[in-house]
Amino acid sequence: MPTRQVRAAHESLAASSIAVVAADASSPSARRTVVLLCTLLGYQGFTMAINGIAAPWIAKGFGLGESGIARLYTWISFSAIGALVLARLADRVGRRRVLLWCMTLTPLAAFAAAVSFSMPVFVLCEIVMYACIAATLAASVVVLAEELPIAQRSTGQSFGGLAVGLGGGLCLILMPILDHAGYSWRWLLVVSAAGLVAMPALAWRLPESRRWADAAARGKTQGRRFYEVFGSRYRRRAIPILGCFLFTSIANTATTSWSYFHGVSVVGLSATAASLMMLVGGGASMLGFPLGAWTSERFGRVPTVVTFNILAAAGGLFFYWGPPGWCGVPTVWLAVGFCWFMSAVNAVTVGGNSAGTELFPTALRGTMIGWFTLIGAIAAVIAQGAIALLAERCGGLSVIVGYLGLLSLPSAVVFGVSIQETRGLSLEIAANEET
Repeated sequence: MPTRQVRAAHESLAASSIAVVAADASSPSARRTVVLLCTLLGYQGFTMAINGIAAPWIAKGFGLGESGIARLYTWISFSAIGALVLARLADRVGRRRVLLWCMTLTPLAAFAAAVSFSMPVFVLCEIVMYACIAATLAASVVVLAEELPIAQRSTGQSFGGLAVGLGGGLCLILMPILDHAGYSWRWLLVVSAAGLVAMPALAWRLPESRRWADAAARGKTQGRRFYEVFGSRYRRRAIPILGCFLFTSIANTATTSWSYFHGVSVVGLSATAASLMMLVGGGASMLGFPLGAWTSERFGRVPTVVTFNILAAAGGLFFYWGPPGWCGVPTVWLAVGFCWFMSAVNAVTVGGNSAGTELFPTALRGTMIGWFTLIGAIAAVIAQGAIALLAERCGGLSVIVGYLGLLSLPSAVVFGVSIQETRGLSLEIAANEET
């Protein structure tokens, strides 16, 4: 059957579920949903950024060196197991319910971590907190894909990424203020815990995804298993995309986790200068989100991921293997490098999230994002473990981070060769959901 006829047949079969969503895709209700999701993501972006920005002070507070802080973050990475469970539940009991759970547990875990001076207790609280953060991100990415029309899905992912980045920027602004005033980094966790007042009430206003509700009403969300993404129907998509995500996550975990530490502890910037470097460079790198959305819609998800993965690897080397000794303005060098690789990472996030949500059906979409979270945690364990093992043997933490950033290159190659393009397709057609 010619391709055009195949598409027509798929469109006819999927029409019943598309019509409900498409009719209201640009309604005030849909826009309100996007605003609510971005608010939740901004809050979680602030909380998620705490460990990366406060790393020098966390290490000092617990008496840890470079290898020690890397080991601490390796243990926290096991939060992905909980995130996978929560993401799977988002396919079983609904996106809204899981978001509500996470937005209640996150501030509680943040407060517990803030008052924990025992490292094992602190790690346990952080595991719970980061599991909820990852599950919130996973469920939000899925709802944005399901609630927005075809031409706006990548734009919606870029809005979500911008919200996370703005939340992290607020954390970046507060840290030097706390340090200058003589307050502990733990107050960042207290600020996050204050979200308990507003976040659950905000989450209650979030409606359920209409695509999920339609699939649940037809019985498609029951009887599915978390490993079903590796069945005969989807394994040719799942295995390559998870392999790419593993390499990209190792690279991105390494380069994004230690930027503040590199500026303060390796280059010797003050807390204020490092925050200024990341604020200026990170603020400019927010353009990577709309840029990734534009290239995803103009050229496709695959070219976007391939191109910006290559740029991210180059930018990581520029940042972590610099500045050179002759550079008289290290803050400017680092700001440029930080903007370079973070812009590329942000663009890859938009293209990758768009492809990842479009290639799998409604009943498995949250589960697949949960698998991304688990693979991301495995990548974090690999990255942080490699840094902890090799940092003192191979010339320092920044040298190893630069090498790990190069893993974006094989990911770009595999993604370009193996992943199907989904630009311009409905979710039902892209996921081969209706047959």
